[in-house]
Amino acid sequence: MEIEIRELVVGDTESGIATSLIEESMTLARQLGSTRFWLSTGGHNERFGQHASGTELPSVVNERVEDSPPVIDDFAKAYLHGDLRYVRETMLWKLEGLSEYDVRRAFTHTGTNLLGLIKHLSITEAWYFGDVFGRPFPGQWRRWGDRAGHLDQFWAAADESRAEIVDRYRQAWEHSDATIVALDIDAPGHVPWWPRPDVKLFNILVHVLTETNRHAGHADILREQLDGAVGTEAGSTAWHGRDAAFWESHRAKVEQAAKAADPPRA
Repeated sequence: MEIEIRELVVGDTESGIATSLIEESMTLARQLGSTRFWLSTGGHNERFGQHASGTELPSVVNERVEDSPPVIDDFAKAYLHGDLRYVRETMLWKLEGLSEYDVRRAFTHTGTNLLGLIKHLSITEAWYFGDVFGRPFPGQWRRWGDRAGHLDQFWAAADESRAEIVDRYRQAWEHSDATIVALDIDAPGHVPWWPRPDVKLFNILVHVLTETNRHAGHADILREQLDGAVGTEAGSTAWHGRDAAFWESHRAKVEQAAKAADPPRA
C-alpha cells in the first residue's frame, strides 16, 4: 500500500516544522496500514531521504506489499455500503404501524406511494448490483428494457402482500451485499441503459445510495402527511423535543411568510 503526503514542506524548513509534520503524517499512514510513502511538493514527487531544498527527511522502510489495495478504496467502499444499509432500514421503518391502505395509497398526481417505493428499490438493487456485474438476481424480475412494465414497479397490486414485497427487498439487499463484498471498488460493470455504460462498482454504489436517499426523502413526506411521524427510525429526535402544538404554530408562521411574499394571496 502506498500513501502520498502532499504539500507538507512549507515555511521555514530549518525550524523543524516540516519534518515534524511529515513524521506525524507517516505515523498516521502506518496506522492505516501503509508500507511506502512519498512526498509531493510543487508538483514533484521526492522519495524520502532528502528533499530538493536539502532538508533532511526521516528515513522509512521502503518495502511494498504487493496487491494491497489503497486504504482509501477500502474506506470508501465500507463508508458507502454502511450508508446504504442505514437508509434501507429507514425505508422499511416508514411502513411500520400503517394499514394496508395507507402503505399503498397515492399522495401525488403520479401515484407515489410508500410500498411502491420499496418495490422499486428492490428492482433497482437487483439491476445495479446484479445484472450490471454479471451476477443476475435469481427469479423473475422486471428487466431494464421492459418499458411496458416500467410503471408497475412503482405500485403494489391488491394481490401483492406487504410481507412479500418487504421480503423481496431484503433478498435484494443480500444479493447486493454479496456483490459489494466480493468485488473491488474499481471492479468493472456495464449499464446498457446509461449514455456512458462502462462503470465501476464505485459509480454504482454512489448511484444506488443517491437513489435510495432520494426515495427516502419522498417517504419522509408521505409518512408525515399520514400520521406526523418523522425521522429515520423509531424514537427519532427529529421533532427536537417539541410538541405538535409548536410545529403547528411554526407551520402557520411559514405559511404566513409565504403569503406575505405574494401579496395577491395575502
